[in-house]
Amino acid sequence: MRGATGIGSLPGTDPDEAARIVVGELPDFPHIPELPARGVGADMIGRTAGLLVDLSIEVVTSGYRVSARPGRDHRRAVDFMRRDLDAFEEALETAGAQPEFVKVQAVGPWTLTSNIELMRGHRVLTDKGALKEFTESLAEGVALHAAEVARRTGAKVIVQLDEPGLPAVLQGLLPTPSKLGTVAAVPEPDARSVLASVIEPLGDVIVHCCAPKPPMRLLREAGAKTIAFDATLISDAEGLDELGEALEARTQLLLGLVPSTDPGHPVTLKEVGQRAFTIVDRLGFPRSTLAELAVPTPTCGLAGATQSWVLRALSLSRDLAAAFLEPPEGW
Repeated sequence: MRGATGIGSLPGTDPDEAARIVVGELPDFPHIPELPARGVGADMIGRTAGLLVDLSIEVVTSGYRVSARPGRDHRRAVDFMRRDLDAFEEALETAGAQPEFVKVQAVGPWTLTSNIELMRGHRVLTDKGALKEFTESLAEGVALHAAEVARRTGAKVIVQLDEPGLPAVLQGLLPTPSKLGTVAAVPEPDARSVLASVIEPLGDVIVHCCAPKPPMRLLREAGAKTIAFDATLISDAEGLDELGEALEARTQLLLGLVPSTDPGHPVTLKEVGQRAFTIVDRLGFPRSTLAELAVPTPTCGLAGATQSWVLRALSLSRDLAAAFLEPPEGW
């Protein structure tokens, strides 16, 4: 992987405009945009649920729930994805772009199964049989999705699994249906095994976790070749140690460095990039490590950004990729 990329989401509801922006601003490593502002089925959970094989979902007052057969909500998610792929393919053709890599995003097994209910109201992850069924369906569905994108674009498709909810699963912070207690914490070996069962058949997978303390060691042990995270949140000794271990193991990193919303003041390239150089300096790695192992991104998705900030954030990410290759004087 080279250049810069985005995490996934953009503001607005027009897939054609979103695809044009991504292809234009991130020519080396574009991603298929997500537009959650369109509503149910376009959000990260509904979007991924639409990829599941032989499983379907519906919307209830408390969120997403397993359904006996595909209905309106499931079809809506499938239609959104189909429209997004059409728009992305058209944007590439219009721009005459032939990127070597294209990124697709899907929710990972723990975040997915913690946000979908069984018929009786409990989270899918609380039922071992249902968890296994969802995990297998997710791996198959994402593989089919990646294959379709590869066929349409002629690029090597990199899958990003989003696991923002994994730390809460590991810490036992998810409330029960009654809201009077919490779901038992999932032991790390179990969490690692389930995640590995999705990663293994997909190949070189990125796992993205924008939580303040992403479990990098667990993600690497589960087979993630690349870890995406908000680098501006890594500050304590434990987080830096795990990041150092990842660099030592030559793990690829998607470094979230550019604010995902307009900070309200002019932002310079040095301001967003210095963090990356400070980290490798502090950990004792040569600065060339950034060019070898790091791809700059916004700190998280851009769904909450203004259109003007989207362009600025992606432009800064792209310029930062060039700075990793050739650091400006004085950095």
